[in-house]
Amino acid sequence: MPASSDWQGPDDHPPACLTVGDNPIYKPHTRIHLPRLMILRLWPVALALGLLVSPLRAQPNEIRKSVARINNTMQDANYRVPWLPGSLGGGSGTGWVVSADRIVTNAHVVSNARFLTVEKENDPKKYIATVEHIAHDCDLAILKVEDPAFFKNTIPLALGGIPELESTVSVFGYPIGGERLSVTQGIVSRVDFRTYTHSVLDSHLTIQIDAAINPGNSGGPVMQQGKVVGVAFQGFSGDVAQNVGYMIPTPVIRHFLKDIEDGHYDRYMDLSIGVANTLNPAMRKGLGLTDDDRGVMVSSVQSAGVCAGKLEVGDVLMSIEGHEIASDGMVELDGERVLMSEVAERKFLGDEVKMSILRDKKPLDVTIKFDRAWPYLMQANTYDTPPPYVLFGGLLFQPLSRNLLGAYQFTSDRVNYFYDNFVTKEIYKEHPEIIVLSAILPDPINTYLADFREGIVDEIDNHKIRTLKDAADALAEKPEFYVIKFVGIARPLVLERSAVEAAKERIRKRYNVLADQNIPATEFSSASR
Repeated sequence: MPASSDWQGPDDHPPACLTVGDNPIYKPHTRIHLPRLMILRLWPVALALGLLVSPLRAQPNEIRKSVARINNTMQDANYRVPWLPGSLGGGSGTGWVVSADRIVTNAHVVSNARFLTVEKENDPKKYIATVEHIAHDCDLAILKVEDPAFFKNTIPLALGGIPELESTVSVFGYPIGGERLSVTQGIVSRVDFRTYTHSVLDSHLTIQIDAAINPGNSGGPVMQQGKVVGVAFQGFSGDVAQNVGYMIPTPVIRHFLKDIEDGHYDRYMDLSIGVANTLNPAMRKGLGLTDDDRGVMVSSVQSAGVCAGKLEVGDVLMSIEGHEIASDGMVELDGERVLMSEVAERKFLGDEVKMSILRDKKPLDVTIKFDRAWPYLMQANTYDTPPPYVLFGGLLFQPLSRNLLGAYQFTSDRVNYFYDNFVTKEIYKEHPEIIVLSAILPDPINTYLADFREGIVDEIDNHKIRTLKDAADALAEKPEFYVIKFVGIARPLVLERSAVEAAKERIRKRYNVLADQNIPATEFSSASR
């Protein structure tokens, strides 16, 4: 991939990493990065999806006029020094007119935005835009343009369906390599359920196209027969796989647009269960299943999820909303075999989903109501919010999150265990937020306390610490000594109140501390978006 002046090295923001199978997947970023080591990247950076460039004259003129170039001046959050702003950067992507006065693009194109402008073909003016709605879990956003003149001669692009395999699609956008609109073509090669790398935590329906990856095309419409059939958003790097790119299909786009009709985005719903296939014949007999290749067994039910109290471990799920569930967990939906979770994903807050199950070999009908979204998202990338923290006596306390882990690269096995098993071991029941002593600003009052760094706070003056607010409230009291206990550490950390008060201004001036704390209004600031 060619370098440009906008590309930045990996040392500025080391990518967080997760694993899918045996493959590491690197964290996406709004800006364009060029890592020294490229193993496998699923960047939601601009994609030029296609091998064959089509002449513009072959494309309807109305489509070209309704595609916009988006320029983002953005600023990262600073998790190492959270009272100061992070570095400024820039990036660009693509969007398209979805209604008379709104533009659709990828969330990662406009995340952490401080100033946005949009441009269109044959118009020299740059129009100021703002983010009206953003969905980090499905990597989509809606922009509002201040000047209505931008929409002159544009038309809203209509949504189509899921394109057939081996059919041809055209991708519009502004990738690197030129300033003018580019149109490329690709072949639909797979409909799949994959991780959306913008959040890392979320997986949704995707469509694979044979494609090269070129920064600048993210958010661009993928067209077929004059209708939008997807939004270009991520792909493999060329050193791993050739001509592999992905687009967000229209069921996900429609879900996002429907969700925001009331002016608020409620996020995707989730069953929050684990299932095991029933392919083994002996297992099927033990569960009372016939030889019809149907049903999956419930292997876990999260206590914070909507299925708690409705489903039990050992239940066999036979159908969902009338769709028979195969023994590998797949259902037939819109002519494609997809994971059963896709049926639930098409629901909204307040909706219900009906299941037919076997419990103790007896048939039973169960109705699940989606009365809340999954609340604990600290394992997802976070955008558009300043880092929460409390600074006290030079001790920096922060809720554990993917962003914090990426900033500090903690070496504590305990911290990494709490992070990795936060959901599977239901650590959130005792620690809705995992409060970590992430750093110590050296001062005479906190000498000899380095051993406590990366410790997980358990108690402060006999107050159990479950959230950052708990820690702030405990430290706001006026005891003679503050006694801080950490998980798995027998020795407590002790600070004298008079010494802390005497050092407060000294520490603030020495380290340019603008505020001693930032505690978001939400109950679990790092656990929910």
